Amino acid sequence: MAMNDNPFFEPSTLVYELPPFAEIREEHYLPAFERGMADQLAEIAAIVADPEPPSFDNTLVALERSGALLRRVQLVFSNQVASDATPALQELDAEISPRLAEHADAIHLDPALYARVRAVHEARETLDLDAQALRLLERHHTRFVRAGARLSDAEQQRLREINAQLASDSTAFRQNVFTDTRARALVLDGAEQLDGLPAGQIAAAAENAKALGHQDGSYVLSLKNFSNQPELAALTDRAVRARLLEASLGRAVESNGPVAVRMAGLRAERAALLGYPSHAAYVVADETAGTVEAVDTMLARLVPAAVANAEREAAELAKAAAADGITELAAHDWAYYSEQVRKAVYELDTAALRPYFELERVLRDGVFFAARLAYGLTFAERPELTGYHPDVRVFEVFEADGSPLGLFLGDFHARESKSGGAWMNELVGQSELLGQRPVVVNNLNIARPAPGEPALLTWDEVRTLFHEFGHALHGLFSAVRYPFFTGTEVPRDFVEFPSQVNEMWMDWPEVLANFAKHHVTGEPLPAELVDRIAAAERFGQGFRTVEYLAAALLDWAWHTVPVGQEIADAEEFEAAALAKAGLALPTVPPRYRTTYFSHIFASEYSAGYYAYIWSEVLDADTVEWFRTNGRPVRESGEIFRAELLSRGGSVDALDCFRAVVGRDPEIAPLLARRGLTGA
Repeated sequence: MAMNDNPFFEPSTLVYELPPFAEIREEHYLPAFERGMADQLAEIAAIVADPEPPSFDNTLVALERSGALLRRVQLVFSNQVASDATPALQELDAEISPRLAEHADAIHLDPALYARVRAVHEARETLDLDAQALRLLERHHTRFVRAGARLSDAEQQRLREINAQLASDSTAFRQNVFTDTRARALVLDGAEQLDGLPAGQIAAAAENAKALGHQDGSYVLSLKNFSNQPELAALTDRAVRARLLEASLGRAVESNGPVAVRMAGLRAERAALLGYPSHAAYVVADETAGTVEAVDTMLARLVPAAVANAEREAAELAKAAAADGITELAAHDWAYYSEQVRKAVYELDTAALRPYFELERVLRDGVFFAARLAYGLTFAERPELTGYHPDVRVFEVFEADGSPLGLFLGDFHARESKSGGAWMNELVGQSELLGQRPVVVNNLNIARPAPGEPALLTWDEVRTLFHEFGHALHGLFSAVRYPFFTGTEVPRDFVEFPSQVNEMWMDWPEVLANFAKHHVTGEPLPAELVDRIAAAERFGQGFRTVEYLAAALLDWAWHTVPVGQEIADAEEFEAAALAKAGLALPTVPPRYRTTYFSHIFASEYSAGYYAYIWSEVLDADTVEWFRTNGRPVRESGEIFRAELLSRGGSVDALDCFRAVVGRDPEIAPLLARRGLTGA
């Protein structure tokens, strides 16, 4: 393919190097991957062949500059295959994933390259490097060691085989979840079966059925990526609720059970090769938690109080269910009767809140307004700039003084080609060395409304919008020299912290008053409802904490397995793990069961799902700092940006926290938030 035939072969000429999506076709990806890998290996060979003695510039900086083409195509492809997959892209994903793993091994297991990195590292105290350069050297050296650079030839060969198989298995797991989630969507043949849902959601279910090719009069509830589906809170037909939860919990059991077992075994074997007792020990050694024991201690401290909270909530729900003649509360009843208790006790109908949370207003008058309040940012939509799908919207982001900062892309609606959940990706990572400014994208899965109707959000969807934009800010505010440190390239158990902090703006009085307005009348959300929302949120903390902890401890169980331990069946292993953790509550399934737990088997959160609550310790403490430090919001925002959001991975993560709050983190604010003060 000629150089000018593939839009990836040269840097984009669009503003901020926005990928030229109007020109990119599926057939461009494979040639770009292949040339990108070949180019980087040639660049590595040139570093190794340099006759000059190893130095920071000719080894570390050269390594940072390498792989530009591969970086371009990989960032675009990884987002594309998650947000707008086609059979051809999925086929390429399966083909290219093990090849990318082999490519990474070819670099980090190159003995001559490691020898140069090691030589510079050993001379580090004599090199007069500034703090960021010294950290780059330390982190690269650590990455080489953790990738197996010190292993024998035979051990390295086995490591390559493991990495390639894990890459293939991870892709297969992700695609199995994608396929079965769509196959198990609940198809209903009458609107009466959807009784309890708002009219707009019923209309959306009819549109969904039509889009999926079902006959007129059908309604389809597509599954979200987590266990408890949001419609369970409203559906009055108990049998329909049972079918919906059964469809959710049964995803990919046959296809992904064996994959999970194999992956856990391979990860344990790899950890042992690298000198660790388990995959969890390997992972956490390079995170802020540091040790398996630290994570064990925190999770164990939270479980008893969380279970006690959930049991108190269950007793309340059982009373409500008994009034309907239900003698035994089931898992598919929990969300429904939680909603009934909220209505009766807290006088809060969450469905009645949706008209106050229209997507466009929440985005512009909530999310963007909060970013202006705290950081001075402004946003201008750029409709002339093309995204990777017609749904994608492009916004240019400006500093308080009007200078340009970067691009934010929003892809908010669910579609059949998109994976479940919500996430942020970088499309261009900020780097002073490479002269690049940030381009980031948020993906959500908000149900598309019927034609002509507004997209009305639940309170949880409002939270997700603010949360994912917190990740976007982490990428947009990046101000680092080296690509290694850009944006969200921080420890996994720290990366959720800034995004969780950004959730605080959703109910910050000034922000909430600005966006929570009825989409028809313009009337503000009644003030008394705000207090009732907060009270109802506290009531549901038992359930939310238990379902999260069950998933976190399930992840931990899979990845603390020592090498050689045989696992016969994934479902049996899961049941035993939850029972051992004290979380085998039949009414509270884990947020993710093993066979659709993509975070840990198809993403980068293996032995890291604990990160959400570990990060929440920092988050709750920081929110308390914002509220009580006596500074104006704008001043606090600038401190948070300068000392933490802008640093990426260029500074130790906990040092960033200390620079903001002025001390080590404390767990008390988290315990109070989750109603775990007895923990």
